Amino acid sequence: MSFVEQQPIQKAADPSGGANQVRVRAYNERLVLSLVRRHGSLPKSEIAKRSGLTPQTVSVIMRSLEKDGLLLKGTPQKGKVGQPSVPMSLKPDGAYSIGLKIGRRSADLVLVDFLGRELGKLTSTYQYPLPQDILKFADAGIKQLCQHFSSKQRSRISGIGVSMPFELWNWAEKINAPQNEMDAWRNFDFKVELSSLFSYPIFIQNDATAACGAELVFGHGLELSDFVYFFIGTFVGGGIVLNHSVYSGRTGNAGVFGPMPAIDENGKITTLIDHASIFTLEKKLQSEGIDRSPLWHSAKAWDGLGIFLDNWIENTARHLARAIVASCAVIDFEAAIIDGAFPSQIRHRIVEAIKIELESLDTRGLNSPNVLEGIVGHNARVIGGACQPLLSKFLLNQNVLFKEMT
Repeated sequence: MSFVEQQPIQKAADPSGGANQVRVRAYNERLVLSLVRRHGSLPKSEIAKRSGLTPQTVSVIMRSLEKDGLLLKGTPQKGKVGQPSVPMSLKPDGAYSIGLKIGRRSADLVLVDFLGRELGKLTSTYQYPLPQDILKFADAGIKQLCQHFSSKQRSRISGIGVSMPFELWNWAEKINAPQNEMDAWRNFDFKVELSSLFSYPIFIQNDATAACGAELVFGHGLELSDFVYFFIGTFVGGGIVLNHSVYSGRTGNAGVFGPMPAIDENGKITTLIDHASIFTLEKKLQSEGIDRSPLWHSAKAWDGLGIFLDNWIENTARHLARAIVASCAVIDFEAAIIDGAFPSQIRHRIVEAIKIELESLDTRGLNSPNVLEGIVGHNARVIGGACQPLLSKFLLNQNVLFKEMT
């Protein structure tokens, strides 16, 4: 794999000042930033080895990125010979990003720095989402999150990434929402409407795919090159990572998994959504007269659900195990990662139950993947939204990464 050597490009004028946020980073600059992000910190000699760029080119790029406020010098490290090496790391305040998750039961806003660290978060819960209500929440919430930012900090906000289910109106019946009200989403261009309120670039992505992106950038993606990812929210969804990049497919729906055919206990063909989604647990609790609000109002308040939770975990694990095998029959994934909008102990129980279920399935001819708990957690969708502007402006987001070290 080869990389293009280039001279430093002339930087476009940035009307907002700061770190030239409005221009797209040159490929080699993205490569350097991606390497540093992936490894935490690296001296220029290591970047040259891993990227295939010459030391001179790396030096020019790193000086430029440091001047732009995107890289930070560390303490010189003395080696056995030669001059001490100086590790470079991402500068936390070099860039900021805003994430908005639109869910079927709640919406979240988050402000993160260049390292993905959460600087502020707001949540709104509801029975079902309506576009104008979400827009009002986003307008007031983003202003609140950024109210203490200086003009320089505001100039370093790289954009707003929105993660949301596509075609929300198609799921009104399953979440007991009025169809006539949910139909408001059909002709509502959320990107256009949000753009009328803020001058920042707006990015829209399927919510489960965005969660997969968060796991790639801030979770197991640091050590895995290929994995299949499942996120259990109101409805189950997911994503696919190939060669260190999220593969979203022709229409952005690759790896959504919810419509994947499944067979229920009566032999009827259903979908994965019907078995591995939180709304199935919610329906059961409702039929038993048990308060279901803790499922959506607090990710930590799942205690006391007893046998209903146990049965849901067992059924969810059974169908996810089958979905994992089906996925690995198509692509030879290294791992299957499970995450969701629930407490970490619930995630752990589901993963352990999936491992047991996999042992009962016929996987001859397949290399069974490792089944791992997601690292990002229940905030993966909103963090994934915040990842989008950073990926778009600063990092490699394609099926090209780093050559292997020998």
